[in-house]
Amino acid sequence: MNINDLCISYLNALNEGNLDNVLKLFTEDAFVVSPLYGKMPVAIFYKELFSDTNNSSTELLNIFLSTSENKTVALHFNYQWKMKNDFVESFECVDVFNLNDTQDKFNKLTIIYDTHKFRDNFNQIRE
Repeated sequence: MNINDLCISYLNALNEGNLDNVLKLFTEDAFVVSPLYGKMPVAIFYKELFSDTNNSSTELLNIFLSTSENKTVALHFNYQWKMKNDFVESFECVDVFNLNDTQDKFNKLTIIYDTHKFRDNFNQIRE
């Protein structure tokens, strides 16, 4: 699977809320750094995210490849997130992925977006 296909597969799995399909795209030791959830192993992060989500959808805007050795790729997309309390938030997001040596899986994800508008609603569902 090339890097572009890997990225599209990720967004499709995220849209479907399909934990198995998301996890297939990551190495076993992969972790996520999220502005809302903090740093955690990828399996725990997506279990929590999907548990907190009623529905979500993405609209891909750009795929950016690193200029140095292609070990990093960034997805720039619009994300619509319907939380389990039915609060809906739409925002622009950048997911920055580090790739494994064979560039066929992700081994780290850093998520970048502004949480200011919906942090209170997020905190309510986490109580």
